[in-house]
Amino acid sequence: MRESLFVKQNSAKWKSYEQMQSASPDELADRFIDITNDLAYAKTFYPKSRTTAYLNGIASVLHQSIYKNKKADSNLFINFWKTELPSLFYTYRRPLLYAFIFFLLSSLIGALSAKYDDSFIRLILGDSYVNMTNENIAKGDPFGVYKQEGEFSMFLKIASNNIYVSLVMFVSGIFLSIGPVVFILRNGIMLGSFEYYFFSKGLGMESVLVIWIHGTLEILAIIIAGGAGLVLGHGLLFPKTFTRLQAFQRSAKDATKIALGILPIIVLAAIFESFITRHTDMPIWLSVSILAGSLLFMIWYVIIYPRQIIKRPQ
Repeated sequence: MRESLFVKQNSAKWKSYEQMQSASPDELADRFIDITNDLAYAKTFYPKSRTTAYLNGIASVLHQSIYKNKKADSNLFINFWKTELPSLFYTYRRPLLYAFIFFLLSSLIGALSAKYDDSFIRLILGDSYVNMTNENIAKGDPFGVYKQEGEFSMFLKIASNNIYVSLVMFVSGIFLSIGPVVFILRNGIMLGSFEYYFFSKGLGMESVLVIWIHGTLEILAIIIAGGAGLVLGHGLLFPKTFTRLQAFQRSAKDATKIALGILPIIVLAAIFESFITRHTDMPIWLSVSILAGSLLFMIWYVIIYPRQIIKRPQ
């Protein structure tokens, strides 16, 4: 677009922003976001023009107006979980959906591969794990692996490992979003072959009632970590009206918040796996309650609640 046409289309709006007649913090924030979008466009296509300098001045004034009147918030930590993180889930719902679809498809691939190739399960899970589980099944305790270590030491090991895996999956998004896709596919194939193994032994429903007590939170958190990695790479791939560096800085900031925001869920899943999953003889109603409660919470917090926040009257 020619600069003269760009100015003609937006000059009236810029003048109204310059007058600063609105005292509403929400309107000031909306104006600031809008003017920074125009500024990014101007910097890209007219970097040394008077228009760019003019827009930079308006953006500076709006920024000062917002933060000059901003009261210190003593509940920033609470507001992050209550508002900011769910809002990011809504904003980046497409990358999160893509991560879920990739994981689901790769799980199906893993299950089908295990069904039609007898050696696939050992290739993915390892001979030692398969042999150990076969021995446990023969002893009548197919999920004895969850009882071999003390609760607290098991918790530390599982929590640290899952946090590491999730953060690596997120950081790998810097490689143009290819890294998270690879991690998602690998974890999905592993889960699919893992579940098929137990179903093939006639332990499918029992595996769901035992393993998914912690697996519900753990797997969904891993999917979200993969989605955060896709968000990270999104800024590099699709900068839109921003420079590639600006777009990456924005996406990196939001992706980091998502990746760090799910850490409590990962820790909670580790608590379940270390302290609860080992009780394989618990009543079915209790197992179903924990599993269903975990699933409903994740659906509410990641899908339903974010929509309510966005659509809530300001």
